[in-house]
Amino acid sequence: MSANRSGNRAEPFEVVAPRLVDVAMGRAPADLVLRNARWVNVHSGEIIPETDIAVVAGRFAYCGPDASHAIGAGTEVVDVAGRYVVPGLCDAHMHVESGMVTVTEFCRAVIPHGTTSMFVDPHEIANVLGLEGVRLMHDEALEQPVNVFVQMPSCVPSAPGLEEGGAVLGPAEVAEAMTWPLIVGLGEVMNFPGVAANDPTMVGEIAATRAAGKTVGGHFASPDLGLAFHGYVAGGAEDDHEGTRMEDAAARVRQGMKAMLRLGSAWYDVAAQVKAITEMGLDSRHFILCTDDCHSGTLVRDGHMNRVVRHAIAQGLKPMTAIQMATINTAEHFKLEREIGSVTPGRRADFLIVSDLAEFAIDSVYGRGVRIASQGRLEADMPAHAYPESAVDTVKLGRPLVADDFRVKAPDGAAESATVRVIGVVENQAPTRALTARLPVENGIVVPDLDADVCRIALVERHRASGTLTNGFVSGFNYRGRVAMASTVAHDCHHMIVVGTSEADMALAANRLGEVGGGVAFFADGEEKALIEMPIAGLMSNERAEIVAEKADRLIAAMRDAGCGLNNAYMQHSLLALAVIPALRISDKGIVDSETFRIVDLFV
Repeated sequence: MSANRSGNRAEPFEVVAPRLVDVAMGRAPADLVLRNARWVNVHSGEIIPETDIAVVAGRFAYCGPDASHAIGAGTEVVDVAGRYVVPGLCDAHMHVESGMVTVTEFCRAVIPHGTTSMFVDPHEIANVLGLEGVRLMHDEALEQPVNVFVQMPSCVPSAPGLEEGGAVLGPAEVAEAMTWPLIVGLGEVMNFPGVAANDPTMVGEIAATRAAGKTVGGHFASPDLGLAFHGYVAGGAEDDHEGTRMEDAAARVRQGMKAMLRLGSAWYDVAAQVKAITEMGLDSRHFILCTDDCHSGTLVRDGHMNRVVRHAIAQGLKPMTAIQMATINTAEHFKLEREIGSVTPGRRADFLIVSDLAEFAIDSVYGRGVRIASQGRLEADMPAHAYPESAVDTVKLGRPLVADDFRVKAPDGAAESATVRVIGVVENQAPTRALTARLPVENGIVVPDLDADVCRIALVERHRASGTLTNGFVSGFNYRGRVAMASTVAHDCHHMIVVGTSEADMALAANRLGEVGGGVAFFADGEEKALIEMPIAGLMSNERAEIVAEKADRLIAAMRDAGCGLNNAYMQHSLLALAVIPALRISDKGIVDSETFRIVDLFV
């Protein structure tokens, strides 16, 4: 039996509880019975052989040695033949928009990989469309055959005073969103200096979330574990995914937070932090696995949370521990353990049939008691979701851009060279380095030094049609020749970031995105080499994930042909304006020192 979108809704527990009891007692038949399973019990930490599992109304009714009493004339019986029955996987922290696709298309991509619950923070679309954008994604989430829980974005803009995005949200909007059915908490509180300083907006948003009995997401993007960290924890943040070291994970758990360890398309933070469990012996119940974003190419080719679980096992975790960190630990953190996270009576029947636990080889995926994927192929019927016109007219440049817009004039007195601040990309990590470089000056213009791996970067304002830019320099992409890449995915303000060696190509790439309504464009020698159209808020494509992945492959190939060998260079590009993560960034207000949270001059 496979699923259509309307055919696998799990009714509220209080509505179906009598039916669950009747099936467990043998007074009524189950909809589905699994026989001869190895039951992966994440509560007890056991793998229990020769188990039968009965499902009715989208929920588990019976888990025990013999469910023959629950089999009736209309019951579907599946002989699991000794394979493992595992809870559906949960991604505890992610942003759908970073997958380049809509909620529906994201779910289509990840369901075959075993993800049945996602905790999404739509702060990307919130920074473009405000509360309306959050509601659009929330309502699309309601249509899915799996669980897409939503956290209300907390920092719109993410760095007040350092950037100006497309919207402003505060405590009143947070309080309103807390009444929506899928809102489970407050999204990552990135303004950690604001929390430590008792900023009224941050205090008000956290208070509104706590008053609603929901979870406050954290984001402490600093290696400094001194008083500012302690003040941040005291302010109410309950988890954090920004750690990169073993001591980061340990510090968070010791303070009563959940340490979220991420493996995304560009972030590889599990290996270092999992040592807090494998070497320090800390209690794994307080550690959670997440992606914090995978782009469409990763989803289509490499997987999603199944990839994270396999990686965690490869780093020395027992398979049971890794599975707990991707299921019950997440459910408990978001106060949803009565609904998801385990194969136990009363919970939603979201589960996987797995033939090899260590390799995490998934044969089938079930959502609310209905098979929705098998052997890596989606079986659920998931029609595309249409967004309103207001969500697809968001790239407002104000005027055509020209090559001269991307030139940096030398300061007075700098006839031959000038010392500038340079944003240094760190491969596979979100933080950057604050570098300096002495660059040549030609005819009054500061010229990039490609031999030293320094090229141009510009942030183009795209929300208010002001026609303004901020120019700077960046290192780490190793571009050669006359090339440029532009993207309207520019965390978190989501203006437009353009990186390149040729001012003319930078103008071409930027203007191209203005024509198509946003996305990513790559130009070389005046020719378009790759284009991913993302007309929904300038952040998401309206095409299938497989098509977007093919276009992303062409983008990656174009970047490599231009000399860039960074792993997931596109995601590194998209974070260059993320002013809440150290050390140096670019915004519509200038060059940002993200350690002192102030605007600094480009020239040293």
